[in-house]
Amino acid sequence: MLRARRERAMASTMRAPVVTVPRQSGLVLALLSAAAFGASGPFMKPLLEAGWSPVAAVAARAGLAGLVLLVPALMALHGRYRLLLQHARFIVAYGLIAVMGTQVLYFAAIERLPIGVALLIEYSAPVLLVLLAWARTRRAPAAVTILGTLLSIAGLVLVIGPSGLGDLDPLGIAFAAGAAACLACYFLLSATPTEGLPPVVLVCAGLLVGAATLLVIGVTGLLPLTVTLEPVTLLGTDGVPWFVPLAVVVLVSTAFAYLTGLVGAARLGSRVASFVGLSEVLFAVLLSWLLLGEVPTLMQALGGLLVVGGVIAIKLEREKAAVPAPTDALAP
Repeated sequence: MLRARRERAMASTMRAPVVTVPRQSGLVLALLSAAAFGASGPFMKPLLEAGWSPVAAVAARAGLAGLVLLVPALMALHGRYRLLLQHARFIVAYGLIAVMGTQVLYFAAIERLPIGVALLIEYSAPVLLVLLAWARTRRAPAAVTILGTLLSIAGLVLVIGPSGLGDLDPLGIAFAAGAAACLACYFLLSATPTEGLPPVVLVCAGLLVGAATLLVIGVTGLLPLTVTLEPVTLLGTDGVPWFVPLAVVVLVSTAFAYLTGLVGAARLGSRVASFVGLSEVLFAVLLSWLLLGEVPTLMQALGGLLVVGGVIAIKLEREKAAVPAPTDALAP
C-alpha cells in the first residue's frame, strides 16, 4: 500500500511539468508575438518616409510573408485543397479586411501620426463592437462594459487632444479610425468557426489574397503603388539599404509574429492570449521611442492607460458572459 502511494506521488510529480511548461512557454511566445507585431510600425515608417506608399508597403509585406508561410501552410493542409474552396469566401474576406484594410489604413495613419497614437486609436476596436451591439440589439450592455467603453473614449480624447485634434493630422486620425473599424471586422471574422481550416493556412492564404488585390489596385492606378530603392534612415544611421527594414517586417513582424501568436494562443487559451496581445501597444510605443525618438506626452500616456484599461474591462465582461454555466447548476 505504501509502495502504491509512493508510485502515485512520483507519477503526479512527473506529470506536473507537462501542464505548466506549455503554459509558461505559451506566455513567452505570446509576448514575443506582441513585440514582433509592435515592431512593424517603427521598421516600416522609415520606408514610408523614404517614399514608399502604404499600398506598396503592405503588398510587399503581405506577399513576401505569405511566401514565407507557404511551406508550413502546405504541410498543415496536407493535400486537403478542397478546404480552400470550401472557405474561399471567408479567406477572401480575411485577406481584404484583416490584411489589406487594416494594414493599409494603419500605415497610412503612421505616415501622419506618431505610431503610439495611431495604434491606440486602432485598438479602440472593441469599443466599436460594443457600440454596434448596443445599436443592433437596443439592449444596454453590462455595467462593466459601459465603464470600459467610457474609459476608452476618455482615453482617446486625451490621446487625440482634449481641445480637439491638437497638433495631430485630421486625415491621420481618419485613417487610424478606419483601421479600428477594419480591426473590429477582423475580430468578428476571428469568432467565426473555420471548420477544420488550419489557422496557418488561413493566415498564409489571407496574406497572399491581400497582396494580390493590392497589386491589382496599384497597377490599375486606383491607389498609388510607389516604391523607392533609395537608402533609408534607421536607428539613427543614414544609408541603410531599403531591404533591411523590409526584411525585419516580413520575417519578424509578420511570419514570426503570426506563427508564435498562433502557438502561444493555443497553449494559453484565447482569453489570456487576447490580454497579452494588448502589450503590442506598449512594445510599439517603446520601440518608436528607441528607434524613432517618438516620445508620447504625459497626457497621451495617461490616455493610453485609460484606453488599455477600458479594453481590458470590456474583454473581462465578454469572457465572463461567454463562460457556460456549470453542469451541476443545471441539475434539478
